[in-house]
Amino acid sequence: MTPVLQLSGVGKTYRRGDEQVQVLVDFDFTLEAGEFVVVTGPSGAGKSTLLHVAGGLDAPDCGTVAVNGHDLWSMSSGARAAFRRRNLGFVFQFFNLVPMLTAVQNVSLPLVLDGVAARTADERAIELLERIGLGDRARHRPAELSGGQMQRVAVARALVARPSIILADEPTGNLDSHSSTEVLDLLRSLSDEDGAAVVMVTHDRTAASYGSRELHLVDGRAHAVPNALGAAPTAQR
Repeated sequence: MTPVLQLSGVGKTYRRGDEQVQVLVDFDFTLEAGEFVVVTGPSGAGKSTLLHVAGGLDAPDCGTVAVNGHDLWSMSSGARAAFRRRNLGFVFQFFNLVPMLTAVQNVSLPLVLDGVAARTADERAIELLERIGLGDRARHRPAELSGGQMQRVAVARALVARPSIILADEPTGNLDSHSSTEVLDLLRSLSDEDGAAVVMVTHDRTAASYGSRELHLVDGRAHAVPNALGAAPTAQR
């Protein structure tokens, strides 16, 4: 079966003043349907860059990024944007909700942008909001929601197009412990029950425990973290 996400020989370098900083080095990564992979590592290790490259938001300097067998960076920018909307869901630390839109309008927005009829998009959005326990907040704007509620709305928005992959960048970074648990339980259920593949960047060890697999990034390379059974860690080539 074709992996839902495959990075092969990916490299990414940034310029910091006069210095060239290698963020990803000959990076290989494969993600299968239903996997929940947690990415950890020190600040500046390339965790967010990995998500941006994998999600088609930032071009690699070399290597290939394939989603469901399609090379993201062989597409035109317009085709890539449309492909992202249908195949990838993004969850960010700062919610990125549109302030003047209600929860249901925020969730349905990706479908509307993709040409889906407004009524159909709203029905799908309401279905998701009810699933995550926010049906009674569907007509509320972000300012009327708690931090945990806003992040759950952001997760629903990421799911509305039924993507095969969810990319989550520190999704609990601004939440209290109760709200964090709600969001993590939701992401875990999406992986277990819906078969969505999840890649989540986190600094939080409690959040990291939700993953079925953990990669620790150091100096642009990934190292597999031993699981509870004590498997030996393996370094990426």
